[in-house]
Amino acid sequence: MDPLTFASAAPGDEQTRTVAGRFEAGAPDWAYVSVSVPPGVREIAVTSAYDRPEPPEGRPGNALDLGAFDEAGFRGWSGGARDSFTISRTEATPGYLPGPVTPGVWQVALGPYTVAPQGMNWTVTVTLRFGEPGPAFVPAHAPTRARGRGRAWYRGDMHLHSVHSDGAWLPEQVVATARRSGLDYIVSTEHNTSSAAGVWGHHAREDLLIIDGEEVTTRNGHYTALGLPPGTWIDWRHRAADGELPRFLREIHRHGALAVAAHPFAPFAGGRWKFGYDEVDAIEVWNGPWTPDDETALQMWDGLLAEGRRWIPAVGDSDSHREGQVIGLPQNVVLADDLERGAILSAVRAGRLYVAESSAVSLSFEAAAGPRSAGVGGRLEAGPGEEVTVSVATEGVPAGVIRLFTDEGQMFEGPVGTAAWRTTPRVSTYVRAEVRHPDGSMAALTNPIFLGH
Repeated sequence: MDPLTFASAAPGDEQTRTVAGRFEAGAPDWAYVSVSVPPGVREIAVTSAYDRPEPPEGRPGNALDLGAFDEAGFRGWSGGARDSFTISRTEATPGYLPGPVTPGVWQVALGPYTVAPQGMNWTVTVTLRFGEPGPAFVPAHAPTRARGRGRAWYRGDMHLHSVHSDGAWLPEQVVATARRSGLDYIVSTEHNTSSAAGVWGHHAREDLLIIDGEEVTTRNGHYTALGLPPGTWIDWRHRAADGELPRFLREIHRHGALAVAAHPFAPFAGGRWKFGYDEVDAIEVWNGPWTPDDETALQMWDGLLAEGRRWIPAVGDSDSHREGQVIGLPQNVVLADDLERGAILSAVRAGRLYVAESSAVSLSFEAAAGPRSAGVGGRLEAGPGEEVTVSVATEGVPAGVIRLFTDEGQMFEGPVGTAAWRTTPRVSTYVRAEVRHPDGSMAALTNPIFLGH
């Protein structure tokens, strides 16, 4: 397809061009409309549209994602949440990066997320507005440290969305709601864009740590990148068969960030994790209110634990997008050296955390042999036949059960409150705990304590 071309124009003028096309079922993941941008453009505005024929029963309808690149690289993404955007030096639609509208060839990115059997007819309309650029956008990044309590347990939600991707929360609403939910830290994980990093500083509070991240939304599953430097963007345009995931995980790790396989058994198109778990730093086994998808993820993770090849910590997050999806349901309770970005990430990487459904739920979990003890994510050094006492105490769960698991499966069940169970490292290489409500839903779960040398 030939680029859309525009002639130079006087300040105050604008020009519009429209291009049309069609995707058939089975179209490539990404297509691009090239736009030749001349000098002197103050603002670029793009609108997309597509038809939505009623698909046959059991087949998905049409859905089209939208984004933009200039010759220097990424300029924004809104997926299917928006059908239009504007970019200028001063401001941009949430999900897009403010900055100069540089001359050269821009690419409007189209992602046919799902295409009905009838196909998808689409149009893209581009308007260029000429004139002097406005003042430069000045990003306001969140501080990397908040007021903490030294080495302590900190509560956080590490998978959240706002209007900067497909959420309805305003950033200030996220912050206020997170504090009402008793959280000490949050991670901003907008789909495929870094735009929110430029505004969090306007909403930061000294008692809430805001960490930048991204939800990398591929066609073969999603993963969250936790702790990216502000403005860092991770490309999402790959599938499992491409063999590209290790390259992007190395990039994430070079930034000191973590990669978490998100909602690995999500039932929507592209939501199931197909990349394997060899190189991710954690697995999100609990996503929002407890569902059968979470149960499946937990059992899969437990199987990986029993294999013993490599321990991958479990985490849980709300994945909240809007009011009614409770921020902090669930939340990660981490033992960190301080309320600081690096300390929180280190605690998550080490698995020094348990997952609770709310700030009302607390849990202590310890294994001891003589004077030696270890907590969640730790290792209790003990001889093969040495007796180990595993202790659990819960608060905030009025009724239900405590269950303890090893590689052999469930080994103990008792009522909520306090519980103790004895084993040896020869019998149990690790122990982990769950707290369940009477209906079987999860109230809290822990990462394991490993036993033995």
